[in-house]
Amino acid sequence: MPQFIEGNPVLVVVDIMGTGRDEDDDGGIPTMGGGEERVDRVIPMIEAAKANGVPVVYIIEVHRPDHVDFGRELDGSETVHCVEGHPGTRIHTRLPYRHGVDYLIPKRRYSAFFGTDLEILLKGLKAQTLILCGGLTDVCVHYTFADAHQHDYFARVVEDCVGGSSVAAHEASLNAMEYLQRDARCTSDQVIAAFQAVKRKAA
Repeated sequence: MPQFIEGNPVLVVVDIMGTGRDEDDDGGIPTMGGGEERVDRVIPMIEAAKANGVPVVYIIEVHRPDHVDFGRELDGSETVHCVEGHPGTRIHTRLPYRHGVDYLIPKRRYSAFFGTDLEILLKGLKAQTLILCGGLTDVCVHYTFADAHQHDYFARVVEDCVGGSSVAAHEASLNAMEYLQRDARCTSDQVIAAFQAVKRKAA
């Protein structure tokens, strides 16, 4: 049975974007709420990763102002969102992201693997276990998790650091991810402890 972390871990921060101010929300995506509380829990996890030599990859969804790259994305519940230049279409201002130093992957679709260089980056990092946090649980996190699984990575989802389009969709998606990989669900406390163990093991 796989360990919680197999080989080299990478923390993948999916679409935690914006400023936290209601007036900067582009309003195009339904959510279950609680986003700022999740940011509070994500920050120590990112700090623990950096303190213990675990790479952090930030993912953002961004679309061109003429909407040419939305494709079928507006056929469901979402309206126009994540447009270039909007205050809500940047890495969340509270996250410890360092421009030009930290890894950043922009995407045009839900999965962070689709049409991006994420796979090239992960191969360069020799990643084996991907630990996902962010949003939405049932959309971008879920599809990124499924693609990670199909690329043969060990995948984990930090259930207290993800939020869905609704509570019901959030829970259903967490269960679906655990169907793909048993024990996929974890907490931020577990992740921080695991990152600290990685440092001790390396030492």
